Amino acid sequence: MDTEAPPARAPAHRVTVNSGDSLYLIFKRLGLPQRDLALMTGSKPLKKKLARIAPRQEIEFYVDTQSRLTRLVHRLDRLRSLHVSRDGNTFTFEEVVEPPEVAVAAATGVIDSSLFEAGQRAGLSDNIIMQMAEIFGWDVDFALDIRPGDRFALIYEKQFKDGEEIGEGPIIAAEFTNRGRRIRTVRYVDSTGHTDYFSEDGRSMRKAFLRTPVNFTRISSRFSLSRRHPLLHKIRAHRGVDYAAPRGTSVKASGDGKVVFAGRKGGYGRTVILQHGSTYTTLYAHLSRFPKGIRPGKRVEQGQTIGYVGSTGLATGPHLHYEFRVRGAHRDPLKVKLPQAEPLAQGYMADFREKAKPLLAKLDLVGRTSIATAD
Repeated sequence: MDTEAPPARAPAHRVTVNSGDSLYLIFKRLGLPQRDLALMTGSKPLKKKLARIAPRQEIEFYVDTQSRLTRLVHRLDRLRSLHVSRDGNTFTFEEVVEPPEVAVAAATGVIDSSLFEAGQRAGLSDNIIMQMAEIFGWDVDFALDIRPGDRFALIYEKQFKDGEEIGEGPIIAAEFTNRGRRIRTVRYVDSTGHTDYFSEDGRSMRKAFLRTPVNFTRISSRFSLSRRHPLLHKIRAHRGVDYAAPRGTSVKASGDGKVVFAGRKGGYGRTVILQHGSTYTTLYAHLSRFPKGIRPGKRVEQGQTIGYVGSTGLATGPHLHYEFRVRGAHRDPLKVKLPQAEPLAQGYMADFREKAKPLLAKLDLVGRTSIATAD
């Protein structure tokens, strides 16, 4: 019968996982007891964790004087690791997360063609650019509203480990100047841990509806009651907006709602229709396919992928046809007045103002420095 193992020494082996490796192959290569592997994988939760080893990850093996495994440390990435420890004839485990070192960074940019290109020139990653687009996506249609000379400034977190940059945290404050209109926002975490972005006066940046259900596209056809149809060659009302985008681009629900139709619908091709309460419905047409689970009766959240751009039905090329209806009547999605954002709860307003003030002041400084440099 096994007794408690003596204290482990320094790692006997430190392995970098190769392509095609499994724990069985690594144990065999190192000459470690297969019985210890069997004891570890006898626990279904631990077996599931250990089945996820991936190339370039590191695993440390600690053994006792009898060459039995006493401890294993599986380094999942620079911050997370799985610690497996022997306890007699069983193994226990825990996931350990080491907090990164965090530094605050600032960036500014001027748009001459697209937000994406301006962000790249400013040294921003795709992740930060997309965060910025999502934050301002309720107020700015990045397919229609952007003009050369629009500006942005933002403050965000960078993550470091042992002096090396390993990732980015969230945007903590940002401003976007669009056609001379300045929109500013601050990230705020309340006492319950809920996190959101709010305007200077404490209104949530989240609106009931997104301005556009696809990212970084262009308008290929606008709302019109007298458009000549490109395939039918006759005057036919175009009661929506067409967004040209590559085939397979994700189409997002513009607001929380319920799927009332998902299937083929005549010239619309593959179509999804969402009901938003008793007042609003939105329609998304010419889709190539639907994600799993999108069916009538399914509830969806704003920003959730409900389909992918295609050219099914009467379409000359891949694009999304998007319609917005108020009490059954079509409205131009680009001009319809959307419901106002909800304000921050009054009980948090004083705390929000106190925390937002220095961030907004820093945004002012960053923005002034950017303009002075450009001049």
